[in-house]
Amino acid sequence: MTTWILAVLALYFTQIYATALFYVPSVSLLKLAGGRDELPDKGRLALRADKALVNMKENLPFFLVPAVLAYVLPTTDMGMAILGAQMFFWGRLAYIPAYVTGIPGPRSIAYGIALVGNIITVVALFGG
Repeated sequence: MTTWILAVLALYFTQIYATALFYVPSVSLLKLAGGRDELPDKGRLALRADKALVNMKENLPFFLVPAVLAYVLPTTDMGMAILGAQMFFWGRLAYIPAYVTGIPGPRSIAYGIALVGNIITVVALFGG
């Protein structure tokens, strides 16, 4: 489980910094390194990347709480909890490019996989 928690956190941090890269075509790196008081309007990809990041921020606590509780609760079916964590990770990984490119079908499927993974992790806390 530790591996999957760390993988999700690595994905989150990667998403934070990758989102900033969408500004590079419209703003110089020097300006991005500054105070960022007057940035130009975001392009379509930068806006979508921002929204995908906000969505990750909203979903991260709902993953981390049951994932950490899996270590604490003696009733946890750890195999099932790991499966749920894997589904969350792979679903979120697929969600990012699907959201940024604006493809609604795959985006919804990827989100659904991550959501089902969260549900499986919660169910695993009670022994499956």
